[in-house]
Amino acid sequence: MLQNVAVAVVDGVHPFELGVLCEVFGLDRSDEGLPVYDFAVVSAEGADVATHAGFSLRVAEDLDRLEEADLVAVPAGDDFSDREFPRPLLAALNRAVDRGATVLSVCSGVFVLGAAGLLDGRRCAAHWRHAATLARRYPEAVVEPDVLYVDDAGVTTSAGTAAGIDACLHLVRREQGSAVANGIARRMVVPPHREGGQAQFVDRPLPRAKSDPVSGVLAWMERHLDREVTVEELAARAHMSPRTFARRFQQETGTTPYRWLLGQRVLLARELLEGTDETIDAVAGRAGFGNAATLRHHFGRWTGTTPQSYRRAFRGEGRRS
Repeated sequence: MLQNVAVAVVDGVHPFELGVLCEVFGLDRSDEGLPVYDFAVVSAEGADVATHAGFSLRVAEDLDRLEEADLVAVPAGDDFSDREFPRPLLAALNRAVDRGATVLSVCSGVFVLGAAGLLDGRRCAAHWRHAATLARRYPEAVVEPDVLYVDDAGVTTSAGTAAGIDACLHLVRREQGSAVANGIARRMVVPPHREGGQAQFVDRPLPRAKSDPVSGVLAWMERHLDREVTVEELAARAHMSPRTFARRFQQETGTTPYRWLLGQRVLLARELLEGTDETIDAVAGRAGFGNAATLRHHFGRWTGTTPQSYRRAFRGEGRRS
C-alpha cells in the first residue's frame, strides 16, 4: 500500500522538484474522496538545508523517518552528478528497497540512487543532459536516455520536472488505481497519464489548436479506441501521407500512433477493471483488444500483471472473468 511517503533532501536541493513531491503527496484532498498520505520531508544533513535558489529550509525530521515509509523520494539538486552523498542516507535507501518499499528519484536525484548502488543491473531514466554522465559514473546501470520514467524492481527514476509528476502519478495509479491518480491529476491540472516510454523531447508537446489535423485525429482516436485502425487510415483522416502523418504524430506526442493507441487502450482497460463488473471479454472488447487473450498479452506487458489479478488488487475480491 502507498500510505507513508518521505522525501529525503540534502544541501542544494531544487525547490521545484521538491515541490512536485509535496504537491502530489503532501496535500490533503480528502474533501474529494482522495487519500491523505502520511507525508514528511527528511533531512540527511541537519535541520537547516540550503536550496540552490538562495534560501534555506528548516526540516524537522531526520533519517529515522525513512524506516517506516512506503515510498522514499529523492528530488533533484545542485551538482548531484559529481558530489558525494551522506552514507547514512545511502544505507537508508538500500534498507527501504530491501524491505519492499519503493524508492523514487526526480531528475538528478537519480545520482543519489546510483551512489547507493540501487541502479546496478536496473533500467533507469535520466534527464537527457545527465544521461551520458550517469552511464559513465555508474556503468552497471542500464540508462535509458530518451524516456520519461522507468519503474524497475522497486526503484522508479524519472527525467525532468514534468516527468517527475508523471512518475508520481504512475506510482499512485500502480498502487491505488486510476480513479485516485486521475483525481490528483485533475486537482493539479496536469495530464493524468503519460506512458513512461514516451520520448522526453517532443517538438510540440501539446497540439496547437483543435483545427490542427493531428490534434483532430488524436481526439478521434480517443473516442474510438474500440476500432481497428491503420496508420494509412489515420493519415487519410488528417489529409496527409502516411510518412508525413507518422512524423507529425511523433512530433506531437513523442511516440508512434500504434504505441499511443495501445497505451490508451491499456489505460481504459485498467479503468474498466477498477470501476465495473464487466467480464474480461467485455473489457477487452470495449478497450479495443478484441478478445481476452489479446488483452491479457498487452496488459501483462504494460503492467506486469494479469487483468484478473489487477481487478482483485483494486476491487478487494475476485470478480467474474
